[in-house]
Amino acid sequence: MSTVPQSTSRVDSPPHHGINDGSGAACGSHSYAIVDEQGKAVSRDESLTEILISKGVKEANFISAIVSLGEATAHIAVILQNYVDHSYAGTQNSSGDDQLHLDIDCDNAVFRAIRESGVFAIAASEETPKEVDVSSNTATEDGPLYSLGFDPLDGSSIIDANFSVGSIFGIWPGKGLLGRTGREQVASVVSLYGPRTTLIIALPSKSRDGNGQSDITFEVTLVKDRSHWEVSRPEVILKPSKKVFAPGNLRATNDNAKYDALVKHWISDRYTLRYSGGGGPDVYF
Repeated sequence: MSTVPQSTSRVDSPPHHGINDGSGAACGSHSYAIVDEQGKAVSRDESLTEILISKGVKEANFISAIVSLGEATAHIAVILQNYVDHSYAGTQNSSGDDQLHLDIDCDNAVFRAIRESGVFAIAASEETPKEVDVSSNTATEDGPLYSLGFDPLDGSSIIDANFSVGSIFGIWPGKGLLGRTGREQVASVVSLYGPRTTLIIALPSKSRDGNGQSDITFEVTLVKDRSHWEVSRPEVILKPSKKVFAPGNLRATNDNAKYDALVKHWISDRYTLRYSGGGGPDVYF
């Protein structure tokens, strides 16, 4: 994802950073039992596994890593559909955003799914901004392990408007996240929760088995009462140009001349504004 310029104005650090611990505790208000029982009956995980194999992914642990993010996405979709108490937890995350209890529940849904997968060594998130060892169940696993950085609920500030929101994931090989670069990623995934629940999965050529395999990005949609993943867009390709813009942190135009000039260019050149306030949904669009 591209970044937006930051304002040079001083902002005091929030008093609290990330109240979650990465334990993956179950949500006390909403159970995944029904969606798991129904989903496993038609094999939600197997459907995504088959899709990944068809895209040239062969390594078993790597497939399990991505499948676990599909499971986390299905669980978060359940939480979002049933959540009516959008109350604040009374703390702020590492980005300075006020945390909803919803943020914490979604964070735990991801930690729980990746712990159960047994193929991750380290994970950290916007709500749990530290490297957490999640490898307690992986000691006897064969094959490589992975590390995960993620935002469990991108766009929680627009939840009350019932806008689409998302989850953002980056997978790195081995143990550790600090000092890693985007080019080292073996996959990135964005979940989108709206009229549909979707995953858009980006795989570099190095993550696909066989000679001559190129980078690929594709979309799958959760269908059949959340029991099955189905390919909805076999390949997603960015157009070289488009007349749509979604600016972030417009306050920075007050003291960042280059960003101010860029926004004015978009406006004067009659670009169309498409901005929801959620980074994931806006980039996805």
